[in-house]
Amino acid sequence: MILAEPGAVAAARTSQSLPGRLPGGGLAAGAGTGRLWSGMERQKWLAERRAALAAAYDAEAATYDDERHPWDMQRAWVARVLGLIPPGGTVLDAPCGTGKYFAMLAGAGHRVAGADQSAGMLARARARGIAFSLQRTPLQDLPYAARFDAVLTIEAMQHIPPEDWPGVLADLGRAVRPGGLVYLTVQVLGQHHIQRAFESLRARGLPAGAGRARRGRHARLPLFPGS
Repeated sequence: MILAEPGAVAAARTSQSLPGRLPGGGLAAGAGTGRLWSGMERQKWLAERRAALAAAYDAEAATYDDERHPWDMQRAWVARVLGLIPPGGTVLDAPCGTGKYFAMLAGAGHRVAGADQSAGMLARARARGIAFSLQRTPLQDLPYAARFDAVLTIEAMQHIPPEDWPGVLADLGRAVRPGGLVYLTVQVLGQHHIQRAFESLRARGLPAGAGRARRGRHARLPLFPGS
């Protein structure tokens, strides 16, 4: 069973310094070339971006929990998930960040494991002394199979490139035991963010199109400028 955060909850969240991009809003190396990339070039850029993202979170680990953010709203949804887990269950928080949900999970009587690609974040999570297991790994490389009663993936999918979504979702589902739960959140961006990204892509000569729903056999096909 997969539970997804409603759009109303996602839309109410405030922006963090890492909303799917590097700190300061910049793009990683390779962006802005004004031409289409080969598959090899894109994979290289994605690897560079993943490393840069981990480094950025490493740098922010010491003060990450100090950021203003509506955690209470998220905790309310996590509490609902906990109500569906058998007593004494085992829960994976991936990515766990600093482990800000560990105490809540343990307080409900569950064993907690965490995974994150940031060594700095894991160090903060380890200092809490709650998780029985902490592993440094990105979501794309989760190694678990039928080990948990629930998996929490919160504030993370915006960092996953489109081609990795099927694999990540499959691995999250594989990590839980039969009948287990996967709770993940999906970020909702305001229209002004989407428009700004669209204009930036067009300015660089990339074939970006404004997505728009259509009825009939053309449903969900994008409408490109001039079409």
